[in-house]
Amino acid sequence: MAEHRNPLLLPEKKDPRESCPGCKVDRLKEEQRGIPYKNLSYIWLVMLCNAMPISSLFPFIYFMIRDFHITKREEDIGFYAGFVGSSFMVGRGLTSVFWGMLADRYGRKPVILIGTFSIAILNVLFGLSTSLWMALVTRFPLGCFNGLVGTVRAYATEICRDEHRALALSVVSTSRGIGLVIGPAIGGFFAQPAENYPTIFAESSIFGRFPYFLPCLLISVYAFGVFICCWWLPETLHMHNHMEKKKPDSIDLEVSSGVSDGTGIPTEVEGHKWSSKASLWKNWPLMSTVIVFCVFSLQEIAYNEVFSLWAVSDKKFGGLSFSSQDVGEVLAVSGLGLLLFQLLLYPPVEKILGPTTTTRLSAAISIPILASYPFISMMSGLILHIAINFATMLRNLLSVSAITGIYILLNNAVPQHQRAAANGFSTTAISITKAFGPASAGALFSWAQKRQVASFLPGDQMVFFVLNLIQLLGLVLTFKPFLARHCE
Repeated sequence: MAEHRNPLLLPEKKDPRESCPGCKVDRLKEEQRGIPYKNLSYIWLVMLCNAMPISSLFPFIYFMIRDFHITKREEDIGFYAGFVGSSFMVGRGLTSVFWGMLADRYGRKPVILIGTFSIAILNVLFGLSTSLWMALVTRFPLGCFNGLVGTVRAYATEICRDEHRALALSVVSTSRGIGLVIGPAIGGFFAQPAENYPTIFAESSIFGRFPYFLPCLLISVYAFGVFICCWWLPETLHMHNHMEKKKPDSIDLEVSSGVSDGTGIPTEVEGHKWSSKASLWKNWPLMSTVIVFCVFSLQEIAYNEVFSLWAVSDKKFGGLSFSSQDVGEVLAVSGLGLLLFQLLLYPPVEKILGPTTTTRLSAAISIPILASYPFISMMSGLILHIAINFATMLRNLLSVSAITGIYILLNNAVPQHQRAAANGFSTTAISITKAFGPASAGALFSWAQKRQVASFLPGDQMVFFVLNLIQLLGLVLTFKPFLARHCE
């Protein structure tokens, strides 16, 4: 009987790391040293899915608000359009920390699945809106359930080896920029299909009765496809840490694993938690970069709102009198140019000049381009289309280049074990900033259209002047002593 009590015969305890998804990914990274194209494609698809619904409504929101019949004057349309545009960012800003907590507790994959599925459902409902309140009620939860930005940024740093991390972050930035251009292009091309394509869509069809349903449906179909693809997404979160007691000599290892609290700050070692927070908040290179990021992001979202409103407004108000289809064509050309530039030209340019100089040059050159917009509106015919296509494409190239440079600086401002924290904090700050962008831009646009005969910067000249002031502020803040030297 004694032999049955021999401890050697008892089942061996399994190492929890064997079933940990994060450890599996780490082992896979050790075995496969090449560029993880498959994982980068997941990141590209998810960030594209995240970005498209943010700005897809801008080309047709002017007409949607008009069809709601809530304004007495045409000049007031921009005011209400701004609130619809801001509702998404308000929702995202309020819940980004919550989704960060869930991503750190239950994994990156569940949050990505929830975010993509919410886009598939809620974006369709927004396209069926028949009133301002319905539009707000669908856009706000679309932002609330969207926890993709911070989660994907953290995921990108975890899924790749150190030597490919910069490439992964570049994919995040590039796909986001492409999505912010492709989204409006889809919105412009496919809004009001019964009016723009009467031979294909009848007035009595669902697309005739709901003229803004088709572009939202197309984006939702893409989001649902991404949702299905993400079922095969490898999880990177280490899920064995909470089952193990931490040893004093494992502090450095556990902190660098990337598991964090709601803001992304590592929490595996409770004794190290508060010191990590303190060092993060006292990191002036990080804080200064986030502030500059917020300024450029505010200008970007405000421009996206204003451009579409300005392009579709009547010539008598200083606009271009474009249809939503015309706006879609302009943005499609811009998106193609942006894709080619970011993939082929930006990497060597950034390597030669560095992220700081690239950001400064991009911000500086975009100022005279944006100042030319009111004068472009005085053109007509083919010359107008050529001028606005060239100016828009160049402006979007410069904007995304500036944002990409700032994003690289942000990740360089912190050591590896604090990058998740930096991404979480920046996402919250930028979401709050962007929440004010569309509403402020819409109100500014509405006010400017009422002062067509003003002696100082009449009409839309005031709008583009204010946008350039924000751009100039961002440019000034990229210099010392405000923007501090970053860690390499």
